[in-house]
Amino acid sequence: MPRVQHRDHHRHAARRCLAGDPWAALRLRRRRAPPLAHQLLAAAAVTGPARLDGLFSTQLGSAGPRVVFLHGLFGQGKNWTTIAKGLSESARVTLVDLPNHGRSLWTDHFSYTEMSSQVAELLQTEGGGDKWAVVGHSMGGKVAMTLALLQPHLVGRLVVVDVSPVTTGQVSEFDTFIRGMRSIDLENLTDRRAADAQLATYVSDPVIRSFLLQNLRRDHSSSGHHWRWQMNLEMLGGHLNEMGGWPELQAPPYQGPVLWLAGANSGYVRREYSAAMRAHFPRVRLVTIKSAGHWVHSEQPEVFLATIRRFLGL
Repeated sequence: MPRVQHRDHHRHAARRCLAGDPWAALRLRRRRAPPLAHQLLAAAAVTGPARLDGLFSTQLGSAGPRVVFLHGLFGQGKNWTTIAKGLSESARVTLVDLPNHGRSLWTDHFSYTEMSSQVAELLQTEGGGDKWAVVGHSMGGKVAMTLALLQPHLVGRLVVVDVSPVTTGQVSEFDTFIRGMRSIDLENLTDRRAADAQLATYVSDPVIRSFLLQNLRRDHSSSGHHWRWQMNLEMLGGHLNEMGGWPELQAPPYQGPVLWLAGANSGYVRREYSAAMRAHFPRVRLVTIKSAGHWVHSEQPEVFLATIRRFLGL
């Protein structure tokens, strides 16, 4: 695929934030794009998207070590696009839509072990025996940890972003998001602006609304257009407690290197969780990123990218 050159870096960065990584709009509202943003927007070789065992994925980069990114709840693989392009000149990067999200298939239940098994099959098929650096955020971080513990032969390095291998009750915010999305009258919806206005009753932050509304799709047919949620909203909404949990795994500790990234303003990584983390991942190193909440990679992308570059040796 031809390499794409971006000349107006700041303008394209803003468009990419809103289309592929809306959380990054937080930083664009505060300041002009810093010098590293020019590197993030460097052209990348992109091979075609694919779907294997129900998982949709996109590949960027044509040489170097393999890196896979796993998104969190309500996300999609494309949310990692800015970070992935920052790595794609020196790595082969895969962005995955996890089950019940994006363009991947739906299930009728929620299971971290089953999701990790699906990701493992994709990595085995695409990697041809290579080991991967696995990066997972929030829900995707628990999938990544489960994968490393159950299939350590596939994982050369692990990056866990703002989540811990414990059961937590931090789902109330996401429950509010789900109630807000369910409140949108899809049958009589006219456009996205109307959807945003309805969601605003539950979600005051416009950046969060933009992130959630990425999942809203309009299908066209001979009888008109119909709005739908691309993610499996009903199933996900009914299994928030399972998402906040941690599976009971009969597996030895993962012996590879692990980078544990936490947002300084987030409560998902706490001192009392360290014992559980080190029991599963004895070679873990904790790095806390200042001025970042739960969405570390979108709120502080330059710092996040530089940190994982060092960890991955890229």
